[in-house]
Formats: sequence, structure tokens, C-alpha cells
Amino acid sequence: MSKRTSAGASNGGLDKDAALVNQPAVDKQKTLLSADVGHFSLVRAMHLADLITLMNGFCGVMSIFSSLRYCLHVDPTAHGNIWLALYFLPFGFFFDAFDGKVARWRKKSSLMGQELDSLADLISFGVAPAMVAFTIGLRSLADTVGLTFFVLCGLTRLARFNVTVAVLPKDDTGKSKFFEGTPIPTSLALDGVMAYWLYNGWILESVPFGVWLQGTPLEFHPAVLLFMIHGCLMTSKTIRIPKP
Repeated sequence: MSKRTSAGASNGGLDKDAALVNQPAVDKQKTLLSADVGHFSLVRAMHLADLITLMNGFCGVMSIFSSLRYCLHVDPTAHGNIWLALYFLPFGFFFDAFDGKVARWRKKSSLMGQELDSLADLISFGVAPAMVAFTIGLRSLADTVGLTFFVLCGLTRLARFNVTVAVLPKDDTGKSKFFEGTPIPTSLALDGVMAYWLYNGWILESVPFGVWLQGTPLEFHPAVLLFMIHGCLMTSKTIRIPKP
């Protein structure tokens, strides 16, 4: 956050604020973020849609903390924190879908909002599901490499979207007509699978498909392949999914 201008320059500050009122939303936000326009410029630069996007990130971070609380719990049969970690993720999806609608309704979209959206998605639909998978039993070194691969695929998919979104075909509302690769929120399907396993008690030593190469440095759970395959689908260039 930038410092407020001194008293001697107060008229200049007022002139800046007056000029900001007449600027388009994107230009005003860019000015607030880059110029010396007083305290709390970052907060003042945020649109309503940006605050909703932050709620998506909030859900993802809370899911991660819930997973960590289970890992620290002395009773592995107390699954409340895992359920809580899973419950937060659909709420993250709600905020992820809602922020775009609000931005279009208010006609206030911005590069900052685009970046916030990608970062929040990475937390809620990349890191948080991987953390839940680790929590329920995918904990070997090879498992964590596979889960890291999944997260990095989500990261590169979001980066590609930010780079190419300007050149993708648009509809009349300005939305891209299709997704290149599966969108990262589709990891909610993996969350549903893990919730089903948890409901049936198939976690920790009972993770479906068992353990391969047990007792070796390459020990892994085949279930981690679900995450790796999903990561490959996210980064695919040939898969094009029409937007609803």
C-alpha cells in the first residue's frame, strides 16, 4: 500500500482522486494500484467481484487447514476435519462461479480480478484437493510426487488461460466460447470420489486399489494416478469443452 501524500501536496492528491472518478473501471483500478494515491489504495481498487473471488480462496485455505488438523489429530477415526475440508471446496466453486456473474453484471472486469481468480482457483481446486488426498492416505514419496504433478498441471493450465484468454473466440457477452483442457474446478469430481471413499471408510490403510511396490522407495497407491490423469486432461491443448 502506498503512503498518503504530504499536507503540502494535498491539492495534488485531491486532483488525482477527482480524476479517478471519471476514469473507466479498469483504468481507475490500474491507477490506484500503481500511483501514489493515499492509504488503502489496494482495498479501494478492489471491485465487488474481487472480494467474492477472495472468498473462493478463503474456502480453499480453510480446507487445507482442516486437512492439517486431521493429520495432527490423535484419533484417526475422527473424520470430522476431513469432511470439513471436503465441504469447503463446493463453496469455493460457488464463489468462483458467482464472481464472474457479478463482474459482468456490474461491467467491472480487470486484470487484477483475472489474476485473483486464477490464484484462488489454484488454492481451492489444486492445492486443497491434493492436501485432502494426502490426508486420507496418499502419503508415500511417490504419492506426493504424483500429487505435486497434479497441482503443477493446474498451475500451468491457469497460466496458459491468462496468456491466451485475450485471443480465444468470444461470445456476445465477452465470455470465451470454450475451455482449452478441462477447467481446474473439475477437480471437484475427485473431491466427490474421496468423499465416497471416506463415507465407506476406505482411507489410510484401506485406500482403494491398495499399495504397489510396498516397502520400496517407489511405494505408491495406484489411486494417485487419478490425480495425475486429471492433471494431464487440464493441460491438454486438443480437449475443448464448450462453456455453458
